[in-house]
Amino acid sequence: MSELYRVMRPWIFRLQPEQAHALTIALLRLGGGNPVGRWLLNAWFSSGRDDLQVHALGLTFRNPLGMAAGYDKDGLGWRGLACLGFGHIELGTVTLRPQPGNPPPRVFRLVEDEAVINRMGFPSRGAEFLARRLRPGRNDGLVLGVNIGKNKTTPLEEAVGEYLALFERFAPLADYLAVNISSPNTPNLRVLQGRDWLEGLLTPLAAKRESLAQLSGRRVPLLVKLAPDLSESELEEALEALMRCGMDGVILTNTTINREGLRSALAGETGGLSGTPLAAKSLAMVERAVRLVGDRLVVVASGGVMTPADAQARLDAGATLVQLYTGLIYAGPALVRDTLRVLRPGNGKE
Repeated sequence: MSELYRVMRPWIFRLQPEQAHALTIALLRLGGGNPVGRWLLNAWFSSGRDDLQVHALGLTFRNPLGMAAGYDKDGLGWRGLACLGFGHIELGTVTLRPQPGNPPPRVFRLVEDEAVINRMGFPSRGAEFLARRLRPGRNDGLVLGVNIGKNKTTPLEEAVGEYLALFERFAPLADYLAVNISSPNTPNLRVLQGRDWLEGLLTPLAAKRESLAQLSGRRVPLLVKLAPDLSESELEEALEALMRCGMDGVILTNTTINREGLRSALAGETGGLSGTPLAAKSLAMVERAVRLVGDRLVVVASGGVMTPADAQARLDAGATLVQLYTGLIYAGPALVRDTLRVLRPGNGKE
């Protein structure tokens, strides 16, 4: 944690979590929205590293560190986020139609546990709003992904249609797409992780991708984000389904509903838990997935990455890319720079 953030954090933590989040998005939007702001941010947060390139998913990432989905849901602050040094940023989760998400309060800091519980429920301004925030043919060296999810009111039986519509809308605008079927905050969404439901969703998505690729000449990488609460057999079945359906990667993991070992008085709040308590479980799933899939899927580690050592541990376990979120809340934006400065090069793979 930088000394500046050490001083600022108590004041930031006096704000409600969603207030603090809205403020940081506004600052990132302001700083990233003009050349002077971008220059200042780049100068302040530069790691000085140019030897961390990763080649994966048919893309070139300038480094393996990314911003996880959930932070910039509507694409408001990604240009500022890019100046912090990330190699990729995952926007969303975006839903086809606008929806408010669950009623507040819906985000809770568990300071004693270095954790966060959220039950946001995919608040989204909708696909058309996010699409307007992007542009085709970017040439800024940043890999930009879009995380897609179904609307809360959409029955599971109709979810495939929404995911197909979202894929078609964002395939021309994103470098890759991530299918979110693992949030605990949308009723019954995690049912889609079951083998039959999963193949029923991913098979038409893969077919849609191939048909669009024939028209555009570009095959958009598809990844799937899974929950940390899957059993070993459920994880194995899900990974087998991903490979059978021709997916390119898996993101491990989303937030957990487990509350074991928490000390905070807020531990009983419903929602998904992220942060330090998730670290060991998420790392174990990465290790197991790497053993199961080998080079057939790109493994992206997300969950419990709170320090530079956490990021390196996931790369050492075989992950190709690593994503941050809750770590930034507790360590501040300099966590990106500090992590990049100590990462060992050579973790990328095709």
